[in-house]
Amino acid sequence: MSERRISGKAIVTGASGLVGGRLRDALLDASVDVVAIRRAGSPPASRGRSAEIDYSDPESLASLFEREKPDWVFHVAGVMNGVRYDDFYQGNVVPTRNLLRALRGDRQQLRRFVYVSSLTAYGPSQTGSPMREDAELNPIEFYGRSKLETEEVIRAEGDGIPWTILRPGGIYGPRDRQYFELFRFAARGINPFYGNRKREMSMVHVDDLVDAIIDAAQSPATVYKGYFICDGHPVTWEELQKEIVKVVGRKVWDVDFPGFAVHLLASLGDIKGRITGKPSLYNRQKVIMGIQDAWTCKHDSAREDFGYQPKIPLEKGIQATYEWYRANGWL
Repeated sequence: MSERRISGKAIVTGASGLVGGRLRDALLDASVDVVAIRRAGSPPASRGRSAEIDYSDPESLASLFEREKPDWVFHVAGVMNGVRYDDFYQGNVVPTRNLLRALRGDRQQLRRFVYVSSLTAYGPSQTGSPMREDAELNPIEFYGRSKLETEEVIRAEGDGIPWTILRPGGIYGPRDRQYFELFRFAARGINPFYGNRKREMSMVHVDDLVDAIIDAAQSPATVYKGYFICDGHPVTWEELQKEIVKVVGRKVWDVDFPGFAVHLLASLGDIKGRITGKPSLYNRQKVIMGIQDAWTCKHDSAREDFGYQPKIPLEKGIQATYEWYRANGWL
């Protein structure tokens, strides 16, 4: 990550996750006073201060803001998996609304509220035609719908609060668990495809995203705007997995799952979710996302407004991610 030039006090949500954790560390390294908000039952922050907060209680949030008087609020926390749409609504929309309402009472010192949304809020793109910010909004599954609804809440509730929204593509890097499964499969000699070899996506290394979050927060040009964040070079799943196989360094067996098997696994995942009340990692919502031809975007607006320039190409990022997995006993 870049050397930081930011000061003051920051509230960070989602610091136990991939993006929030790296953001917290970057801010602490820059000598920013960081308070990580965590849900009940979440582990205490590994670095810096933390506060256990009930997002459904605006009064406790307001008390925190009144006590801490943050210069910056970085809202990274969210729910990526659920059984019903209400799971995403309660995990993404409601907390954001309550954060903004809590900030209304004492926001004089607040310099920026930054929300990390998602490319999925816009929906899929077309092959060979990455989306820009003026594209039509068409989220197609629960997670994307909840992210768009959260953005709408920010516009409706954020009057007088200087906010900025960032919409990253696929995020990877040290501590990531989503793409980790592909590394683990490759280490076992398996390279699986789910009818997605040629489907395109935009990726971004977590450290480039963290740089974008901090830089966007400090730019006067980004107030009341939203931006796509990616590395600028869409890849197919086949290309991504080729890089993973290369760094793992062993011979693999390509396995192509037929379409009916993919849908069957998703149906079984949904049934399991309804029975247990807990989301399965593989379900119909994931399949809806996975069968689209492209999830791609362009970062031109971010470059123009706050100088965003991704520094970590996919090859370097995949190598460093693999080395982290190895060094930390994940592989």
